Amino acid sequence: MKKLIITGCNGQLGRAVNELLKDNTEYECVNTDVAELDITDMDAVNALFEEVKPYAVINCAAYTAVDKCETDKDNAYRINAIGPRNLSIAASKYDAKMVHVSTDYVFPGDGTVPYTEFDTTGPQSAYGATKLAGEHFVQQFATKYFIIRTAWLYGDGNNFARTMLRLSETHDKVRVVNDQFGTPTSAKELAKAILYLLPTENYGLFHGTCEGSCSWADFAAEVFRLAGLPTKVEGISTEEYGSPTKRPAYSILENKMFKLTTDFMFADWKDAIAEYMKDYQK
Repeated sequence: MKKLIITGCNGQLGRAVNELLKDNTEYECVNTDVAELDITDMDAVNALFEEVKPYAVINCAAYTAVDKCETDKDNAYRINAIGPRNLSIAASKYDAKMVHVSTDYVFPGDGTVPYTEFDTTGPQSAYGATKLAGEHFVQQFATKYFIIRTAWLYGDGNNFARTMLRLSETHDKVRVVNDQFGTPTSAKELAKAILYLLPTENYGLFHGTCEGSCSWADFAAEVFRLAGLPTKVEGISTEEYGSPTKRPAYSILENKMFKLTTDFMFADWKDAIAEYMKDYQK
């Protein structure tokens, strides 16, 4: 069996990849999280690659606490940039494929049309800057890589949809930002996309989000509708919400490279959240 090193295996995407591969006979997952592998330690990364000799590494590890990145920049750079660099160096050394997950935050977030892979980046936050640095390291050091930028991810773990459901237990109305636009993306859909690309040599940079777009307030309203809850959504501005970090007002990504080079299509965001809610309510 082909061995896959999964970093960040306990996160939403790591869990989704494992779920899709649980009955698979082609790949064996070698699951690691921070307790098993410190991706910022080059020696530790090399030792694991020497032991496993993987077919590929799927890097789901990241420092995603956007506000904390502003005050903990060194750690954010270690995890979001040095980590992918180390994995890419080892992947090249052992002739493994490198799958790296990035973010919409690499863009300035002031656009009016969906961002493609050909658009100029311009992160406005420490999180976005560290993730972009990670992309650059992967491009510099990995010989066989897939970089997939995603956004508004949810799956098995803490996420926006679950936060809304939890708030609905104690609130008749929730206040949600209605002037930030993006695409809620199911970790399951992203995992499908990764496993679609993995056996190919269709290397490069991809955008990977569900189809369609909405505001955070729209997303919350859809979650409540699907759950059959009477909770109301009151739309508020980003300014009213208040945040120490500049967040993109417009971060809709266009999956242009998937559409130009493959026949893979992501589900519409409404269909994907409907499937997620069915699983959630089981």
